[in-house]
Amino acid sequence: MKRFFSIALAGVLFWGWMPAVRGEGNSPPRISAASAVLMDADTGRALYEKDSHARRLIASTTKLMTALTALESGHDLDEQVTIDRAWTGVEGSSIYLCPGEKLTLEALLYGLLLRSGNDAALAIAGYCGKDVEDFVAEMNRKAGELGMLDTSFANPNGLDAEGHYSSAWDMALLARACLENEKLADMVSTKSITLGTRTFTNHNKLLWRYEGCIGLKTGYTEKAGRTLVSAARRDGMTLICVTLNAPSDWADHTALFDWGFANCEAQQLSQAGEAIGHLPVSGGLVPTCPIEMEADLTAALFPGEAVQVAWELAEPMLEAPVLAGTKVGEAVYYVDAKETARVALRAGADVPCNLAGASGWLNGLLERFTQ
Repeated sequence: MKRFFSIALAGVLFWGWMPAVRGEGNSPPRISAASAVLMDADTGRALYEKDSHARRLIASTTKLMTALTALESGHDLDEQVTIDRAWTGVEGSSIYLCPGEKLTLEALLYGLLLRSGNDAALAIAGYCGKDVEDFVAEMNRKAGELGMLDTSFANPNGLDAEGHYSSAWDMALLARACLENEKLADMVSTKSITLGTRTFTNHNKLLWRYEGCIGLKTGYTEKAGRTLVSAARRDGMTLICVTLNAPSDWADHTALFDWGFANCEAQQLSQAGEAIGHLPVSGGLVPTCPIEMEADLTAALFPGEAVQVAWELAEPMLEAPVLAGTKVGEAVYYVDAKETARVALRAGADVPCNLAGASGWLNGLLERFTQ
Protein backbone atom coordinates (compact mmCIF):
# COMPACT_ATOMS: atom_id res chain seq x y z
CA MET A 1 0.00 0.00 0.00
CA LYS A 2 1.44 3.33 -1.02
CA ARG A 3 1.60 6.09 1.55
CA PHE A 4 2.36 9.79 1.50
CA PHE A 5 5.57 11.03 3.08
CA SER A 6 7.70 14.16 2.86
CA ILE A 7 11.14 13.74 1.39
CA ALA A 8 13.90 15.42 3.34
CA LEU A 9 14.87 18.78 1.87
CA ALA A 10 11.98 18.60 -0.63
CA GLY A 11 8.74 19.30 1.22
CA VAL A 12 5.65 20.21 -0.81
CA LEU A 13 6.22 22.55 -3.74
CA PHE A 14 3.81 25.20 -4.97
CA TRP A 15 3.82 27.10 -8.23
CA GLY A 16 1.41 29.92 -8.88
CA TRP A 17 0.64 33.19 -10.64
CA MET A 18 -1.50 36.14 -9.78
CA PRO A 19 -5.10 35.49 -10.88
CA ALA A 20 -6.03 36.97 -14.24
CA VAL A 21 -9.41 38.50 -14.98
CA ARG A 22 -10.91 36.67 -17.91
CA GLY A 23 -12.68 38.89 -20.39
CA GLU A 24 -14.96 38.02 -23.26
CA GLY A 25 -11.95 37.32 -25.46
CA ASN A 26 -10.97 34.43 -23.17
CA SER A 27 -14.29 32.61 -23.50
CA PRO A 28 -14.20 29.28 -25.39
CA PRO A 29 -15.41 29.49 -28.98
CA ARG A 30 -18.79 28.26 -30.14
CA ILE A 31 -18.37 25.12 -32.23
CA SER A 32 -20.51 22.96 -34.49
CA ALA A 33 -19.53 19.59 -32.97
CA ALA A 34 -21.98 17.50 -30.98
CA SER A 35 -19.07 16.32 -28.81
CA ALA A 36 -15.62 17.78 -28.38
CA VAL A 37 -12.57 17.94 -26.14
CA LEU A 38 -9.38 20.01 -26.13
CA MET A 39 -6.72 18.20 -24.11
CA ASP A 40 -3.21 18.98 -22.92
CA ALA A 41 -1.27 16.08 -24.47
CA ASP A 42 1.45 16.06 -21.80
CA THR A 43 -0.79 15.78 -18.74
CA GLY A 44 -4.05 14.47 -20.22
CA ARG A 45 -5.99 17.34 -18.64
CA ALA A 46 -9.06 18.64 -20.45
CA LEU A 47 -8.91 22.35 -21.21
CA TYR A 48 -12.34 22.35 -22.87
CA GLU A 49 -15.15 19.79 -23.01
CA LYS A 50 -18.52 19.52 -24.71
CA ASP A 51 -20.48 16.33 -24.04
CA SER A 52 -17.10 14.63 -24.16
CA HIS A 53 -18.14 11.25 -22.69
CA ALA A 54 -21.18 10.67 -24.93
CA ARG A 55 -20.91 7.46 -26.98
CA ARG A 56 -21.01 8.23 -30.69
CA LEU A 57 -20.03 6.77 -34.04
CA ILE A 58 -16.42 7.64 -34.86
CA ALA A 59 -16.02 6.60 -38.52
CA SER A 60 -12.42 6.34 -39.79
CA THR A 61 -10.79 7.84 -36.70
CA THR A 62 -11.09 4.17 -35.64
CA LYS A 63 -8.00 3.57 -37.78
CA LEU A 64 -5.78 5.22 -35.17
CA MET A 65 -6.40 2.20 -32.94
CA THR A 66 -5.94 -0.14 -35.91
CA ALA A 67 -2.51 1.38 -36.58
CA LEU A 68 -1.46 1.42 -32.93
CA THR A 69 -2.50 -2.22 -32.44
CA ALA A 70 -0.62 -3.26 -35.58
CA LEU A 71 2.55 -1.41 -34.57
CA GLU A 72 2.46 -3.12 -31.17
CA SER A 73 1.82 -6.57 -32.66
CA GLY A 74 5.50 -7.42 -33.10
CA HIS A 75 5.48 -7.43 -36.90
CA ASP A 76 8.22 -5.58 -38.80
CA LEU A 77 7.19 -2.78 -41.13
CA ASP A 78 9.15 -4.24 -44.03
CA GLU A 79 7.28 -7.56 -43.96
CA GLN A 80 5.58 -8.43 -47.24
CA VAL A 81 1.82 -8.93 -46.98
CA THR A 82 0.08 -11.04 -49.66
CA ILE A 83 -3.41 -9.65 -50.14
CA ASP A 84 -6.27 -12.07 -49.53
CA ARG A 85 -9.40 -11.74 -51.65
CA ALA A 86 -11.49 -11.34 -48.48
CA TRP A 87 -9.70 -8.06 -47.74
CA THR A 88 -10.58 -6.45 -51.08
CA GLY A 89 -13.65 -4.77 -52.54
CA VAL A 90 -14.80 -3.26 -49.24
CA GLU A 91 -17.17 -0.29 -49.39
CA GLY A 92 -16.08 3.28 -48.85
CA SER A 93 -12.60 4.77 -49.17
CA SER A 94 -10.04 2.36 -50.60
CA ILE A 95 -6.45 1.98 -51.80
CA TYR A 96 -7.76 -0.57 -54.35
CA LEU A 97 -5.94 -3.68 -53.22
CA CYS A 98 -5.94 -6.64 -55.60
CA PRO A 99 -6.00 -10.31 -54.56
CA GLY A 100 -2.52 -11.81 -54.60
CA GLU A 101 -0.55 -8.57 -54.80
CA LYS A 102 2.16 -7.94 -52.22
CA LEU A 103 2.73 -4.77 -50.20
CA THR A 104 4.82 -4.05 -47.16
CA LEU A 105 3.05 -3.62 -43.86
CA GLU A 106 4.41 -0.07 -43.82
CA ALA A 107 2.71 0.74 -47.14
CA LEU A 108 -0.57 -0.64 -45.83
CA LEU A 109 -0.30 1.52 -42.73
CA TYR A 110 0.32 4.66 -44.77
CA GLY A 111 -2.63 3.73 -46.97
CA LEU A 112 -4.71 3.29 -43.83
CA LEU A 113 -3.76 6.58 -42.19
CA LEU A 114 -3.33 8.96 -45.13
CA ARG A 115 -5.78 7.62 -47.74
CA SER A 116 -8.06 6.06 -45.09
CA GLY A 117 -8.26 2.76 -46.98
CA ASN A 118 -10.94 0.47 -45.59
CA ASP A 119 -9.39 -2.42 -47.51
CA ALA A 120 -5.99 -1.58 -45.98
CA ALA A 121 -7.60 -1.82 -42.54
CA LEU A 122 -8.87 -5.35 -43.26
CA ALA A 123 -5.49 -6.40 -44.68
CA ILE A 124 -3.63 -5.09 -41.63
CA ALA A 125 -6.06 -6.74 -39.23
CA GLY A 126 -6.06 -10.05 -41.11
CA TYR A 127 -2.26 -10.12 -41.31
CA CYS A 128 -1.35 -8.88 -37.82
CA GLY A 129 -4.04 -10.93 -36.05
CA LYS A 130 -4.97 -14.58 -36.33
CA ASP A 131 -7.91 -13.18 -38.25
CA VAL A 132 -9.84 -9.89 -38.41
CA GLU A 133 -12.04 -10.80 -35.44
CA ASP A 134 -9.03 -11.67 -33.27
CA PHE A 135 -7.38 -8.37 -34.21
CA VAL A 136 -10.51 -6.41 -33.28
CA ALA A 137 -10.52 -8.17 -29.91
CA GLU A 138 -6.95 -6.93 -29.42
CA MET A 139 -8.09 -3.40 -30.32
CA ASN A 140 -10.68 -3.62 -27.55
CA ARG A 141 -8.10 -4.98 -25.11
CA LYS A 142 -5.85 -2.01 -25.89
CA ALA A 143 -8.78 0.38 -25.40
CA GLY A 144 -9.27 -1.05 -21.91
CA GLU A 145 -5.58 -0.64 -21.16
CA LEU A 146 -5.78 3.04 -22.13
CA GLY A 147 -8.83 3.65 -19.93
CA MET A 148 -11.21 4.15 -22.85
CA LEU A 149 -14.32 3.32 -20.84
CA ASP A 150 -16.86 4.47 -23.43
CA THR A 151 -15.37 2.63 -26.40
CA SER A 152 -16.18 -0.57 -28.26
CA PHE A 153 -14.73 -1.63 -31.61
CA ALA A 154 -16.57 -3.97 -33.99
CA ASN A 155 -14.25 -3.61 -36.98
CA PRO A 156 -10.84 -2.14 -37.88
CA ASN A 157 -12.01 0.48 -40.39
CA GLY A 158 -14.79 2.45 -38.67
CA LEU A 159 -17.71 1.56 -40.93
CA ASP A 160 -21.00 1.94 -39.06
CA ALA A 161 -21.77 -1.20 -37.10
CA GLU A 162 -23.67 -2.24 -33.99
CA GLY A 163 -21.37 -2.12 -30.98
CA HIS A 164 -18.88 0.23 -32.65
CA TYR A 165 -18.55 3.55 -30.85
CA SER A 166 -16.34 5.80 -28.76
CA SER A 167 -16.38 9.25 -27.17
CA ALA A 168 -14.45 12.47 -27.71
CA TRP A 169 -12.68 11.92 -24.40
CA ASP A 170 -11.65 8.37 -25.24
CA MET A 171 -10.40 9.35 -28.67
CA ALA A 172 -8.22 12.02 -27.05
CA LEU A 173 -6.74 9.30 -24.80
CA LEU A 174 -6.05 7.26 -27.92
CA ALA A 175 -4.43 10.26 -29.61
CA ARG A 176 -2.06 10.66 -26.64
CA ALA A 177 -0.98 7.03 -27.01
CA CYS A 178 -0.51 7.47 -30.76
CA LEU A 179 1.71 10.52 -30.26
CA GLU A 180 3.84 8.57 -27.78
CA ASN A 181 4.51 5.94 -30.48
CA GLU A 182 7.34 7.50 -32.48
CA LYS A 183 6.61 5.69 -35.74
CA LEU A 184 2.87 6.31 -35.61
CA ALA A 185 3.40 9.98 -34.75
CA ASP A 186 5.65 10.28 -37.80
CA MET A 187 3.07 8.59 -40.05
CA VAL A 188 0.11 10.75 -39.07
CA SER A 189 2.16 13.91 -39.62
CA THR A 190 3.18 12.92 -43.16
CA LYS A 191 1.58 15.05 -45.87
CA SER A 192 2.37 12.80 -48.82
CA ILE A 193 4.48 9.73 -49.53
CA THR A 194 5.15 7.40 -52.46
CA LEU A 195 5.71 3.72 -51.67
CA GLY A 196 6.08 1.33 -54.57
CA THR A 197 3.56 2.26 -57.24
CA ARG A 198 1.20 4.09 -54.86
CA THR A 199 1.25 7.69 -53.70
CA PHE A 200 -0.70 8.51 -50.54
CA THR A 201 -1.75 12.07 -49.69
CA ASN A 202 -3.04 12.89 -46.22
CA HIS A 203 -6.75 13.80 -45.96
CA ASN A 204 -6.04 15.99 -42.92
CA LYS A 205 -6.17 19.55 -44.34
CA LEU A 206 -4.98 21.03 -41.04
CA LEU A 207 -1.46 19.83 -41.87
CA TRP A 208 -1.44 22.52 -44.55
CA ARG A 209 -3.81 25.04 -43.01
CA TYR A 210 -2.85 25.22 -39.33
CA GLU A 211 0.61 26.21 -38.11
CA GLY A 212 2.01 23.58 -35.80
CA CYS A 213 -0.42 20.79 -36.75
CA ILE A 214 1.17 17.33 -36.31
CA GLY A 215 -1.68 15.02 -37.48
CA LEU A 216 -3.76 12.76 -36.71
CA LYS A 217 -6.90 11.37 -38.51
CA THR A 218 -10.11 12.33 -40.31
CA GLY A 219 -13.34 10.35 -40.59
CA TYR A 220 -16.78 10.46 -42.15
CA THR A 221 -19.87 8.34 -42.64
CA GLU A 222 -23.39 9.55 -43.25
CA LYS A 223 -24.53 8.41 -39.80
CA ALA A 224 -21.41 9.47 -37.89
CA GLY A 225 -21.05 12.81 -39.63
CA ARG A 226 -17.63 14.41 -39.80
CA THR A 227 -15.18 13.20 -37.15
CA LEU A 228 -11.68 14.55 -36.60
CA VAL A 229 -8.80 13.88 -34.22
CA SER A 230 -5.92 16.34 -34.50
CA ALA A 231 -2.95 17.68 -32.57
CA ALA A 232 -0.89 20.85 -32.76
CA ARG A 233 2.36 21.93 -31.09
CA ARG A 234 3.31 25.53 -30.32
CA ASP A 235 5.27 27.40 -27.66
CA GLY A 236 6.22 24.24 -25.76
CA MET A 237 2.63 22.95 -25.63
CA THR A 238 1.05 20.04 -27.47
CA LEU A 239 -2.75 20.16 -27.63
CA ILE A 240 -5.10 17.42 -28.82
CA CYS A 241 -8.50 18.27 -30.27
CA VAL A 242 -11.32 15.80 -30.97
CA THR A 243 -14.69 16.62 -32.53
CA LEU A 244 -17.46 14.12 -33.28
CA ASN A 245 -20.41 14.83 -35.57
CA ALA A 246 -19.02 18.26 -36.48
CA PRO A 247 -20.31 19.81 -39.72
CA SER A 248 -17.56 22.47 -39.55
CA ASP A 249 -14.76 20.37 -38.12
CA TRP A 250 -11.85 22.29 -39.70
CA ALA A 251 -13.18 25.55 -38.29
CA ASP A 252 -13.91 23.93 -34.92
CA HIS A 253 -10.35 22.67 -34.54
CA THR A 254 -8.81 25.93 -35.67
CA ALA A 255 -10.93 27.90 -33.19
CA LEU A 256 -10.24 25.56 -30.27
CA PHE A 257 -6.50 25.45 -30.95
CA ASP A 258 -6.34 29.24 -31.28
CA TRP A 259 -8.22 29.62 -28.00
CA GLY A 260 -6.03 27.09 -26.19
CA PHE A 261 -2.71 28.52 -27.35
CA ALA A 262 -3.86 32.09 -26.67
CA ASN A 263 -5.08 31.40 -23.13
CA CYS A 264 -2.64 28.78 -21.81
CA GLU A 265 1.03 28.92 -20.96
CA ALA A 266 3.47 26.00 -20.92
CA GLN A 267 4.98 25.45 -17.48
CA GLN A 268 7.69 22.83 -16.91
CA LEU A 269 6.83 20.91 -13.75
CA SER A 270 9.60 18.31 -13.77
CA GLN A 271 12.82 17.49 -15.58
CA ALA A 272 14.33 14.03 -15.96
CA GLY A 273 17.23 13.68 -13.53
CA GLU A 274 16.14 16.65 -11.42
CA ALA A 275 17.17 16.08 -7.78
CA ILE A 276 14.36 16.65 -5.29
CA GLY A 277 15.79 15.41 -2.00
CA HIS A 278 16.98 12.31 -0.13
CA LEU A 279 15.48 9.24 1.51
CA PRO A 280 17.09 7.51 4.49
CA VAL A 281 18.67 4.08 3.81
CA SER A 282 18.77 1.22 6.29
CA GLY A 283 21.98 -0.84 6.31
CA GLY A 284 23.77 1.28 3.73
CA LEU A 285 27.34 2.49 3.52
CA VAL A 286 25.84 5.98 3.40
CA PRO A 287 22.77 7.03 5.41
CA THR A 288 20.70 8.53 2.56
CA CYS A 289 20.00 8.08 -1.14
CA PRO A 290 19.34 10.96 -3.54
CA ILE A 291 15.90 10.92 -5.19
CA GLU A 292 15.26 12.34 -8.65
CA MET A 293 12.53 12.76 -11.24
CA GLU A 294 12.33 10.06 -13.92
CA ALA A 295 10.79 12.10 -16.76
CA ASP A 296 10.06 15.57 -18.09
CA LEU A 297 6.58 17.01 -17.59
CA THR A 298 5.16 20.22 -19.02
CA ALA A 299 1.62 21.42 -18.29
CA ALA A 300 -0.61 23.83 -20.20
CA LEU A 301 -2.01 26.18 -17.57
CA PHE A 302 -4.52 29.01 -17.60
CA PRO A 303 -3.59 32.32 -15.92
CA GLY A 304 -4.08 32.16 -12.17
CA GLU A 305 -3.90 28.36 -11.89
CA ALA A 306 -1.71 27.02 -9.11
CA VAL A 307 0.08 23.67 -9.23
CA GLN A 308 0.78 21.58 -6.15
CA VAL A 309 2.87 18.43 -5.92
CA ALA A 310 2.79 15.69 -3.29
CA TRP A 311 5.34 12.90 -3.03
CA GLU A 312 3.75 9.44 -2.92
CA LEU A 313 6.36 6.95 -1.69
CA ALA A 314 6.24 3.17 -1.34
CA GLU A 315 8.15 3.33 1.97
CA PRO A 316 9.62 6.12 4.14
CA MET A 317 13.00 4.35 4.28
CA LEU A 318 14.95 2.37 1.65
CA GLU A 319 16.79 -0.83 2.43
CA ALA A 320 20.33 -1.37 1.12
CA PRO A 321 21.45 -2.34 -1.40
CA VAL A 322 19.78 0.30 -3.58
CA LEU A 323 20.42 0.37 -7.33
CA ALA A 324 20.30 3.67 -9.21
CA GLY A 325 17.09 3.93 -11.22
CA THR A 326 14.99 1.91 -8.80
CA LYS A 327 11.46 3.32 -8.66
CA VAL A 328 10.66 4.58 -5.17
CA GLY A 329 7.34 6.37 -5.71
CA GLU A 330 5.61 9.06 -7.71
CA ALA A 331 5.25 12.82 -7.77
CA VAL A 332 1.53 13.57 -7.97
CA TYR A 333 0.59 16.96 -9.46
CA TYR A 334 -2.65 18.79 -8.73
CA VAL A 335 -4.22 21.79 -10.44
CA ASP A 336 -6.90 23.50 -8.37
CA ALA A 337 -6.97 20.46 -6.06
CA LYS A 338 -7.63 17.99 -8.93
CA GLU A 339 -5.04 15.36 -9.79
CA THR A 340 -3.51 16.23 -13.16
CA ALA A 341 -0.44 14.03 -13.74
CA ARG A 342 2.07 11.66 -12.19
CA VAL A 343 5.82 11.31 -12.69
CA ALA A 344 7.85 8.41 -11.33
CA LEU A 345 10.51 9.03 -8.69
CA ARG A 346 13.73 6.99 -8.81
CA ALA A 347 16.88 6.44 -6.83
CA GLY A 348 19.58 8.74 -8.13
CA ALA A 349 22.59 6.66 -7.09
CA ASP A 350 23.71 3.21 -5.99
CA VAL A 351 23.84 2.71 -2.23
CA PRO A 352 25.77 -0.46 -1.30
CA CYS A 353 25.28 -2.33 1.94
CA ASN A 354 27.52 -1.69 4.91
CA LEU A 355 30.48 -4.02 5.32
CA ALA A 356 28.33 -6.74 6.87
CA GLY A 357 26.15 -6.90 3.79
CA ALA A 358 28.73 -6.00 1.14
CA SER A 359 28.77 -9.45 -0.44
CA GLY A 360 25.02 -9.29 -1.03
CA TRP A 361 25.37 -5.90 -2.69
CA LEU A 362 28.17 -7.15 -4.96
CA ASN A 363 26.03 -10.10 -6.03
CA GLY A 364 23.15 -7.74 -6.82
CA LEU A 365 25.45 -5.45 -8.81
CA LEU A 366 26.86 -8.40 -10.75
CA GLU A 367 23.38 -9.66 -11.57
CA ARG A 368 22.41 -6.17 -12.76
CA PHE A 369 25.21 -6.02 -15.33
CA THR A 370 24.87 -9.60 -16.54
CA GLN A 371 21.13 -9.47 -17.37
